[in-house]
Amino acid sequence: MLPLRARCSILVAVLLAGCAGPQQSAAPPPPEAVEPPPPPGPNYYFCQHVRKPLEIDGKIMEDGWERARWTELFVDIEGSARPAPRHGTSVKMMWDQQYLYVGAVMDEPDLRASLTEHDSIIYNDNDFEVFIDPDGNSRDYYEIEINAFNTIFDLYLPKTYDAGGKADLDWNCEGLKTAVRINGTLNDPSDRDVGWSVEMAIPWSALAPHANVPSPPRPGDVWRINFSRVQWQFTVADGAYETVPDTPEDNWVWSPQGVINMHKPYEWGYVEFIRQW
Repeated sequence: MLPLRARCSILVAVLLAGCAGPQQSAAPPPPEAVEPPPPPGPNYYFCQHVRKPLEIDGKIMEDGWERARWTELFVDIEGSARPAPRHGTSVKMMWDQQYLYVGAVMDEPDLRASLTEHDSIIYNDNDFEVFIDPDGNSRDYYEIEINAFNTIFDLYLPKTYDAGGKADLDWNCEGLKTAVRINGTLNDPSDRDVGWSVEMAIPWSALAPHANVPSPPRPGDVWRINFSRVQWQFTVADGAYETVPDTPEDNWVWSPQGVINMHKPYEWGYVEFIRQW
């Protein structure tokens, strides 16, 4: 597994030396690509355009992903005032004209999952969650959750719960591609696991009906996006994991919300879609 603290700023500069004669010097290397500094506020990510479609296999290691950088390590949903998460989480994003690609890597010494039916309430398991508000107006946004069994819970909200919104659980992210890769053994407390990774290809066509902006986006467009990881505390009884009763879950996120509530899209991170820099 790729170490989470490794930051991918991979740029290979190829220097072609001249060979016409002793007086011909080598051509200067091309200027190094430098990511622009993000503006202040919630986390900001420059999402690069991939040169060819990515294979969705859960690895996040194939050609193409190396051009994308890892996000900051996830923090507690309430921010730096709370203890840092016990396990590391980081994400990459890329895009093309068909998909938004998301790759997440999560450290986890005790891999477990129980839910296998589509649209189960996946956050009752340890999970990874994607939140997308295309036009950034805190209305018409999407949520996709996944657990270590690769079970999906997808929904659409016309407005936040605080504003009286009601989740549309009948919405499905048609054409969604997902894969989960386990580094360890699932639901076996007798050993020590390493973690799990998630790879998604989210079709722009599934987001377009409520995007209110071009979907796929145009280079330079900025969407509001955030990621969450729900983590439950557990005990082991009779050789099996059991969630600790009456104990709230941990919520670890890319861009902190300030409160325990992911449904405040104005606190989500900014993702700017670019072709190159």
